[in-house]
Amino acid sequence: MIVASHTAVLLAAGASTRLGRPKQLIEIAGETLLHRVARALLATSPSELIVVLGDDAERMQSAIDDLPLRVVIASDYASGMSASLRVGIAAIDGDSAGALIALTDQPALDLPHLLALRDAWRAAPARAIASAYAGVRGVPAILPRAWFADIARLHGDAGARELLRARDVTAIGAPALATDIDRPEDLR
Repeated sequence: MIVASHTAVLLAAGASTRLGRPKQLIEIAGETLLHRVARALLATSPSELIVVLGDDAERMQSAIDDLPLRVVIASDYASGMSASLRVGIAAIDGDSAGALIALTDQPALDLPHLLALRDAWRAAPARAIASAYAGVRGVPAILPRAWFADIARLHGDAGARELLRARDVTAIGAPALATDIDRPEDLR
């Protein structure tokens, strides 16, 4: 049996304006969130890990330069999350059947959840598999290649949220992912 391959795409281009400092560089147990999520994505055995950077890209890249990944730059990152997602999806080679999309601001994200998403998607690679928390389906999520053209047309700050809400998607519960880091009070 042939196993479908996926590319991991880590969206880390934002300026973290509400937080007032780069959330990607917040440390948990001595490791930045950016490095931590990149390392976990690599453990899902993707064909490649693409990290999308934008604001302060050189500083961000130095936090992950020890990992086997490819950095792409979303020059229009300030226009919203969809800009980063479009750049990341456009960078995927022709062999990947899907894209595992993740962000850096979910401190509860762990490898077992990423592996559960990957394994569910491998069982049905034509379907999207999303995380379910706080009454929504969101990232991390694996989006099938059939969605890539629609992603290329997205605009604004919604990312793939509307596609995940409008389509038939398999959801895997991850209530802890509802906690993310956007404002200074979230650091507590």
